[in-house]
Amino acid sequence: MSYNDKCVFCNQEIEKRQKQILRNNHCIFFQMPQEVLIGSGVIVPIKHRENVFELTEEEWLSTYSLLQEVKRHLDELHYPQGYNLAWNTNKAAGQHLFHSHLHVIPRFEDEPLTGKDLRSFIGSEENKRNV
Repeated sequence: MSYNDKCVFCNQEIEKRQKQILRNNHCIFFQMPQEVLIGSGVIVPIKHRENVFELTEEEWLSTYSLLQEVKRHLDELHYPQGYNLAWNTNKAAGQHLFHSHLHVIPRFEDEPLTGKDLRSFIGSEENKRNV
């Protein structure tokens, strides 16, 4: 059995809570029910690409196009005041599903951690390497 056979993005029936919300010719925006990150989801290429560096130029353009559509959709549905967008690439960067995916996370001013960004933990002293 290959990794693609176990991939939740290539085999959508594996994760039944995952819903296709929007798509274009090369990418899909998926969401799962969330209690904390309301409205969040991921944009994935339809073809299995292990990480963002494997995307074709056409897939990059389609990701951008779908991201704009996702933003309009989320703006109309949830009225967020900001967004975090993130690619986790390879295990050291926190990637645990090895099918490229762009996290789209709406942010709201009334969140307890409003204003916290990715640098909040990446740049913290506790993350300093011992070299």
